[in-house]
Amino acid sequence: MKKSKVAAALLCFFLGGLGVHRFYVGKVGTGILWLFTFGLIGIGALVDFIMILVGAFKDKQGNPLE
Repeated sequence: MKKSKVAAALLCFFLGGLGVHRFYVGKVGTGILWLFTFGLIGIGALVDFIMILVGAFKDKQGNPLE
């Protein structure tokens, strides 16, 4: 199932420090890492947010977000 780019961006913007966007796209392992490190102290969440916006962020199967 394709994941929404808009949904992932909103989840990352509001809950990126908790890794919710990573759980959404199926990346559970790094989602847990983001959860315990507060998005790698916010830097990882910011990088993910930028990657989602430019279209470089992919789901667990390597598919681009729609």
